Amino acid sequence: MPKETDIRPTGDSLHFLPLELRLPLKFGTETVTSVTCARVRLQVSDRKGRSAEGWGETPLSVTWVWPSALAYEARHQAMKDFCVRLAKSWAAFDSTGHPIEIGNSFLRKRLPKLLVDFNAQSGLSEPMPWLGALVCCSAFDIALHDAYGMLHQLPIYQTYNARFMNVDLAHLIAPAEGTKVSFANRYPADFFVNPPPQRLPAWHLVGGKDLISPAALDGSEPKDGYPVLLADWIKRDGLDCLKIKLRGNDAAWDYDRIVRVGEISLEHDVTWLTADFNCTVTEPAYVNEILDRLVQEHPRLYGMILYVEQPFPYDLEKNQIDVHSVSARKPLFMDESAHDWHMLKLGRSLGWSGVALKTCKTQTGALLSLCWAKAHGMTLMVQDLTNPMLAQIPHLLLAAHAGTIMGVETNSMQFYPEASLPEAAVHPGAYQRRDGHVDLSTVRGAGFGYRTDAIRRSLPPAAAEC
Repeated sequence: MPKETDIRPTGDSLHFLPLELRLPLKFGTETVTSVTCARVRLQVSDRKGRSAEGWGETPLSVTWVWPSALAYEARHQAMKDFCVRLAKSWAAFDSTGHPIEIGNSFLRKRLPKLLVDFNAQSGLSEPMPWLGALVCCSAFDIALHDAYGMLHQLPIYQTYNARFMNVDLAHLIAPAEGTKVSFANRYPADFFVNPPPQRLPAWHLVGGKDLISPAALDGSEPKDGYPVLLADWIKRDGLDCLKIKLRGNDAAWDYDRIVRVGEISLEHDVTWLTADFNCTVTEPAYVNEILDRLVQEHPRLYGMILYVEQPFPYDLEKNQIDVHSVSARKPLFMDESAHDWHMLKLGRSLGWSGVALKTCKTQTGALLSLCWAKAHGMTLMVQDLTNPMLAQIPHLLLAAHAGTIMGVETNSMQFYPEASLPEAAVHPGAYQRRDGHVDLSTVRGAGFGYRTDAIRRSLPPAAAEC
């Protein structure tokens, strides 16, 4: 039966915020020097006619969602154009309920057709992938969740339960065949850490182009008061967890990179490492041989590797690689391929043992994946999309409530620390890493607890207003 707390979208506005990276960031075969963030304000109303607005934001990470030989700017503009279409579609979306119910309905019923129509009309030589559509959609979906919390003056994570939701998880997700898992009379809140921690261990990204040795300095590095060398980051932020970006198609380079970063880690008492192969590996043997060589030649470094992240192509349905041999060596986490719980179901059958959640695939999708993964014994991580500004807060809250294998990846302070100064003035602990942690203690109140009324940020003119 419908609840009085139900809402429906009534309008929105879309803003594009361009950012320049202080250092290049390598994604797969491409190098990123700038990014555009999509920021959305979405209005909702309830059955009594009360209204509220919420905010959502996502970096449009072109190279991450759409690896291609197609020119970067063509892909970048396509994602912006798709966001404009989404603004019109969300404002007119005639669906009522809890944000998870509305968001799930949009993802299942509206977004696929929007993407098909867009790709048919774009004139591009290749279609925008589903992951690109999810990233564009996520800013609207996050804003929907925030607006719901704002309307009811509650933190949004206090609404993912039977009091506010019209249906249980059994209406939204299904268990894997042959298991005893049941989602009847279960809600997302049943899978959250309670109470959530206010401090989280922070993972630092060691990008493929990041400088790790003083010998690599050539004088062109930024002189802006922020560290450049890995050792300086470790010392300044008290880092204890490092994520190493690898090539995935050059085993000698990848092995050497792990060893060199590992040696610096040992020198500075870093405890944990993870290896990210960037979706470019096509055979499990590639990863296995690197891990087996490490355990023989550098057993301590092997022991420090907490998990391995997404070595294989992210289109899991087209690349159904049996990865049990890799997950037998180290926990193996899906990232780019973990679009939703359906993909987790397929991934689990192929041998993946964990999943890296991201709010940039929608808050709704991340929560449903969280529940499915936990119910089936899969380990969780929350990975970054170099989230600055408002995007950082839902990202950190998801990690705090999920119960991850170890903290949260957070690296916007490495690549554009000045971008988040207005937000950091209100939530300093969320935008800096100290003693190896981020601090969420100021993130409180209704919705996602942004406290936008206290954040002094001017927005560019709306790219769409519906």
